[in-house]
Amino acid sequence: MNIQIFGAKKCFDTKKAERWFKERGIKYQLIDMAEKGMSKGEFNSVKQAVGGIEEMINYKAKDQDTITLMKYLSDADKEEKLLENPQLIKTPVVRSGKNAVIGFFPEIWSKWE
Repeated sequence: MNIQIFGAKKCFDTKKAERWFKERGIKYQLIDMAEKGMSKGEFNSVKQAVGGIEEMINYKAKDQDTITLMKYLSDADKEEKLLENPQLIKTPVVRSGKNAVIGFFPEIWSKWE
């Protein structure tokens, strides 16, 4: 199992996800969204797994000007804005191959092989 956790340092659920994998001895890679973000390929894989771009947008993010603008953009433009501003993506994004979920969902992670 190749686990990636895309998260934020101050995100409580990201810390809980890290602890869950650590306690079970499952290796994972932590990617800080503020520093690195996601590649276009990773983004598209997660988007497909979670059911679309709307599921990824954190409408409670601090940058409310950009969030307001997002409501009026096409999906292609929203995708571009999210790739430019990864802090607008909900965290944690936990990914293993083609599987991905956003949030703290150990009941789903435990089923991944």
